[in-house]
Formats: sequence, structure tokens, C-alpha cells
Amino acid sequence: MDIRIRTGEIEINAALNNSVTASRILKILPIKSRANTWGEEIYFMIPLIADLEDGKEVVEAGDIAFWPTGSAFCIFFGPTPASKGDEIRPASAVTVVGKIKGNLEILKTVKNGDPIIIERA
Repeated sequence: MDIRIRTGEIEINAALNNSVTASRILKILPIKSRANTWGEEIYFMIPLIADLEDGKEVVEAGDIAFWPTGSAFCIFFGPTPASKGDEIRPASAVTVVGKIKGNLEILKTVKNGDPIIIERA
């Protein structure tokens, strides 16, 4: 299932995977929040409580994930302050729920506090 992420002038699509967490996120769409940035990661709280599912401590550019520790939806597009070298490392393990389709470079323009919406595509 595809979702759309919108913030300001930016609109980007992503494909959710078949994880239980991804299907639970799909059920609570649309979600409106405000972006937080941490290095080249955008994250924001969503109304979901879920356990870690096939947790990953290192992710790939374009991965979208759920961070159970902070009940947050995360979009990874480059290194974070926790990264070592060129890896992309979340603050702690995340459940990868999908992948961004398109140009990740535009995500670098998102600022703390920007309104953000996730909806079905």
C-alpha cells in the first residue's frame, strides 16, 4: 500500500511493507503532526503503541520506520548523530515499515516544527 507524506511544498510517496506495524499505521491514517529533525532523519510522534518487530539498529536511506521507544514515525535519508561513518543509525532499534519512492534530497529542506501529514496515496 502506498502512502503520501506532505510537508510545506514537499510531497513524496512511500510504499509500506507487509509488517504488522505497517498495517496498524495504515489503519490510523491520516496523521497530522509537526516534524522534528535529527541529522538526516525526520521523526514525529504518532498515536500508536507497538512492540519492536524485526528491529533494525542500522537502516538504509529511504527507509521509513516506527520507533517504539518514542512512538514515532521516522523517515531516514542520511546519517544521524548516532551514525558511525556512512551508516544510518537510529537512536535505538526501529521497525522498518516501508521505503520512500523518489528523490530523498528534497527532505533536507524540512525544518523542526514544519507541519507534516501522512495519508493514503
